[in-house]
Amino acid sequence: MHNAAFRALGLDAVYVAMRVSADALTQVLAMQAATGGAGNVTVPHKEAVERSVARKTDVCVRVGACNTFWTEDGVLVGDNTDVEGVGAALGKLGATSFTRWLVVGTGGSARAVAVAAADRGATLVVRSRDGARARAFATWATGIGGNATAADGPVEIDVAINATPLGLTGHDPLPIDVNHLPGVQCALDLVYAPGETRWVHTLRERGLVAADGREMLVQQGAAAFERFFPGMDAPIEVMRAAVVRALRR
Repeated sequence: MHNAAFRALGLDAVYVAMRVSADALTQVLAMQAATGGAGNVTVPHKEAVERSVARKTDVCVRVGACNTFWTEDGVLVGDNTDVEGVGAALGKLGATSFTRWLVVGTGGSARAVAVAAADRGATLVVRSRDGARARAFATWATGIGGNATAADGPVEIDVAINATPLGLTGHDPLPIDVNHLPGVQCALDLVYAPGETRWVHTLRERGLVAADGREMLVQQGAAAFERFFPGMDAPIEVMRAAVVRALRR
């Protein structure tokens, strides 16, 4: 989607994927700063990069995870556009008025969900395969101004959000059993895949409104683009069309 945006706007830039090991992360970030680079961060490095950038936005500090960085005056600046992306994706689902959220997961994406929930005054229920992690996450989320609790059984909620990597491969188990979501109105799977994820299909079979993470991908990407190129509006429809083409079955 970024390369499509560059072509549409005639920008002399290229966006490439880099697989980086944890051991090489410090060197890669130093290289980016030295060459004036910018880019995005995905699992599992978001929290490590937040600790590594020289400067960061207030949102990045609150989330404790960085998914977007760029260079200013020879140093890396970190931000988190996932928060913006979560809010926009839920808006597309018509979920802006819902106030009871469930997040499955406790990683960097879940942190963005927690900040988005806190900013909207929503209560947040946290689920994880590790109950201690869920409780620690709920404590952290409450500490940044949210209203969060941990749960390991069925809970009454309006919105369910999968912030785990489950669904990246077709044989992954579902992040949460639909029977454990009484009262749920809609669901957002932050994972995106060609043809959408099995969890999204399962939820729709139950008559629920559900979407995978492609809209969040587009929205956080457009926000990141505007960090990379200050003063320029991201061509969001071009970026969305590129994502739709890439994820077409």
